[in-house]
Amino acid sequence: MTASASEGRRSVAFGPGAVTGAIGDSITVIPLVVALALLTDVSLPHALVAFGVFQVVWGLRYGLPVSVEPMKALAALAIAGALTYAELALAGLILGILLLAIGLTGTLASVERWIGEPVIRGVQFAVGLVLLETGIGLAVDDPAVALVGVAIAAALALAGHGKASALAVALVGVATALVVAGVPTPRLPGAPPTPAFGPAVTRATLDGVVAQLAMTIGNAALATSLLFADLLDAEVTPDELSTSMGITNLIAVPLGGIPMCHGCDGVAGKHAFGARTGGANLVLGAGYLVAALFATPALIAAFPLAMLGALLAIVAVSLARNVTDSGNRALSVGIGLLAIATNLGVAFVAGIVVHLAWEQMT
Repeated sequence: MTASASEGRRSVAFGPGAVTGAIGDSITVIPLVVALALLTDVSLPHALVAFGVFQVVWGLRYGLPVSVEPMKALAALAIAGALTYAELALAGLILGILLLAIGLTGTLASVERWIGEPVIRGVQFAVGLVLLETGIGLAVDDPAVALVGVAIAAALALAGHGKASALAVALVGVATALVVAGVPTPRLPGAPPTPAFGPAVTRATLDGVVAQLAMTIGNAALATSLLFADLLDAEVTPDELSTSMGITNLIAVPLGGIPMCHGCDGVAGKHAFGARTGGANLVLGAGYLVAALFATPALIAAFPLAMLGALLAIVAVSLARNVTDSGNRALSVGIGLLAIATNLGVAFVAGIVVHLAWEQMT
C-alpha cells in the first residue's frame, strides 16, 4: 500500500456514522470505568476527562476511529481488590515508559515473538475469570436486581444486539442512580488525586505490569494495526500505536486518569456501529467531557452494586470467550486457571515458558 493510499483513508468527518460509531467504543469503556469508580479510589470525573481528551487527541492524530479504552488486566485486578489505586496508577506509568520505549525503538515484533498468541489468549481468559468472580460476589448480595441486569442483557442478545448489552446494563444502572440521587448540578472535577507511589512498589504492581503488557502488545498494538488494514485499508504500525499508548499513560495517569490503551475490540465496535473516520472520536470525547461534569460522588454511590455485578459478568464472558480462538486452547485455559489459583503474573510467566518449550518440541 502506498503512503498516499493509506493517508487518503484518514479524515475527520461528522455524520450519523460518527454519532452511532461513538457508541461502539463506549461499550468497552463505560462498564469498567463505572466499576473502578464504585469499587476503588479512582475518580470517575478525572477518568472521564482523560478518556475525553485522548479520544479527541488520537482521533485528530490518526484520522481514524481509533479506540481509547481501559487496560483491562489492570482494571480487572483493581476491581477485584488485588491492586490498590496507587498500584494501579504506578503500573500505568511503568507501562507508559515501556510502551513508549518499545514504540520509539521499533522493537514490538521482537517482544511479541517471546509471548505468543496462546499466552495472550490465556491472559484474556484469566482477566475474564477474575471479573466473573468479582461480579458474582456483588450479584449475590441482591439477586433480584442482578437478574434484572441479566434479563436486559439476554433480551438484547436475543434481539441481535449482544455487543451492546453491557453498555445497556450500565445505562440502566446510571438511570437508577439518577432516580435515587437526582440529577446532579454540574461541576468541574477539581484537583486530581495524588496517590503515594512509594508503598505501591510491590509484587502486585509488577504482576499487573507483566500481565497487562501481554494484552497490550497482542490486542492493543498488533491486532489493532491489522484491523485498521482489514477494515479501513489504513496503515498504522504497531510501533506507532505503542508510542501513542505510552504518551497517553504518561500524561493521563498523573492527571487522575486510569491506565489506557488502544484495542482491536473498540475499533471493531466503532466500525460495526458505523464509524469510518476520527469524527467518532471527537463525538465520543465531547460526550465523556460533558459526563465528567455530572459524575458526582452522590450519583456514583447510588449505582446499584448488584447490577454492577451483572455488568461485570457480561464483560467477563465477552473477554473469556476469546480463549476459543487460541492456537493452543489447553495452554490458554491452563493460564487462566493458574491465575485464579496463584496470580496473573505467575500465570503469565509460566505460560511463556510452557509456550516456548512447546514451540521447540513441535
